Amino acid sequence: MSGIFDANNQDSALFIGGTRVSGQQVRSQNVMAAQSIANVIKTSLGPVGLDKMLVDDVGDVTISNDGATILQLLEVEHPAGKILVKLAQQQDTEVGDGTTSVVVIAAELLRRANELVKSHIHPATVIAGYRLACKEANRFIADQMAQKVDTLGAEALVNVAMTTISSKILGTYGTFFAEMAVDALKAVRSQDGRGKARYAVGAVNILKVKGSSARESSWFTGHALYRPFTGAAMRRSVTSPCIAVIDFDITKTRMKLGVHIVIDNPDSLEAIRKREADISAERVRMLLDAGVTAVFSTRGIDDVYVKMFAEAGAVTVTRVPKDDARRIARGCGASVLTTLATLDGDEAVDVSALGSAELVEQVRLSDDDVVVVRGAREQHAATVILRGANDYMLDEMERSFHDSLCAVKRVLESGSVVPGGGAVEVALDIYLESFATTLGSREQLAIVEFANALLSIPKQLAVNAAKDSIELVAKLRAYHAAAQNAAPDAPRSHLKHYGLDLHEGKLRDNVKAGVLEPAMSKIKMLKSATEAAINILRIDDMIKLVPEQQAEDPHAHM
Repeated sequence: MSGIFDANNQDSALFIGGTRVSGQQVRSQNVMAAQSIANVIKTSLGPVGLDKMLVDDVGDVTISNDGATILQLLEVEHPAGKILVKLAQQQDTEVGDGTTSVVVIAAELLRRANELVKSHIHPATVIAGYRLACKEANRFIADQMAQKVDTLGAEALVNVAMTTISSKILGTYGTFFAEMAVDALKAVRSQDGRGKARYAVGAVNILKVKGSSARESSWFTGHALYRPFTGAAMRRSVTSPCIAVIDFDITKTRMKLGVHIVIDNPDSLEAIRKREADISAERVRMLLDAGVTAVFSTRGIDDVYVKMFAEAGAVTVTRVPKDDARRIARGCGASVLTTLATLDGDEAVDVSALGSAELVEQVRLSDDDVVVVRGAREQHAATVILRGANDYMLDEMERSFHDSLCAVKRVLESGSVVPGGGAVEVALDIYLESFATTLGSREQLAIVEFANALLSIPKQLAVNAAKDSIELVAKLRAYHAAAQNAAPDAPRSHLKHYGLDLHEGKLRDNVKAGVLEPAMSKIKMLKSATEAAINILRIDDMIKLVPEQQAEDPHAHM
């Protein structure tokens, strides 16, 4: 068993089957894993970042520059690397943007922390310094850098959406998709129990239709389903429909598996067959008698029952995806009916489980028919129709548009934005370096490294744009140092809004230029990156057990 551990750990008290890596060696391995992941996606950062093509084991191709998407498709095996992958996914879920930045910062924080530990600074000291720096950074963003979106005019929301999609495939279409994202999200405005405005991104449905130019994309209010009405004889539209969303088949009822019926009269067999058909017909009559004029089913409806609905003037849609069924039920104030059975053992339609809307209609879209539910009772909805040349383009357009929706939602709900283009990171670098000098403990070393790690974002932005990163970042630091040393009403105080102009290779006032990001995005990014770096830095021992070998069966035959 002496060979089960690494050479440096053979005298360990542990006596198990596996490998053990501890101390500086495990930290170096974790840093290397984090750096490797950051190196994969850092070239996709910024408005001129490059795309990645990923091919999975079955040959499916994904082309994207979204950090969370890239990392999700990578098969990361290293435990520290998996933490960064989950970090990007968390940022994508909570904010929608900044997924690449958060991984780049976390990897840089980890690298610099490792250098401090090599210089005989205890990890606990580094962790305490990082936590203090993160707390001060978030306070500085909220107090000094954040601006209320109300003071910037109506175009501020469009600028936020434009900043988010500028680095993605939709950025080449100007403000076309940014305005669409803002309008679609405003259309689904609702209020929570406290009367505060809420904007549900899930209420914006995105349909992808191949063909035509991306500029022919459009949006409208209402739920849309990529499904036609079931019967050709049905009406094309129903005004003020009573809507039932069901999750059971309306087909000819058959006996359950294993049920046997013994008969001695052929007439009885015919009666059984007739009764099997009548059971579902009675369910259809129950729905129609309850006033239902539109049925959305997640399963199938036989033609004979479709004919009954059509003759009664009702419309049906079958094979509705369950997510869409739940969305329609929630919007129309209905409940998904999984059965018509009551507690008494009978069958009846619960009228309270039915919903209503202003209109259900079938419209022609490209070569397909689409059913649209307009004017839902409980929750307004919007549908965005994305047009593109192929599936790869449409998938990336959907990811980009979803990110812009998330960014606009955060700004609408929080009401504050910060300048983009590296302005926040450089301002924090100057502030934290100054703050570190006020401390008389070892934590100041960690705070200085934290500040310098934030510069990895503007440096990488400049490198990706093929600009001189050293000169641009040095000039930007000088601007922000002058802004922080000036009086609040001095002309130089406006220099805090300056960031990088990556297309021209110079500095500019990014608030006036409209390069804006949600303040929440930056705060969440710093918190998440710091926590991830701390979690990995706390690891000083990794024990990997060898799987137990199954004993061979002597009776097994090859």
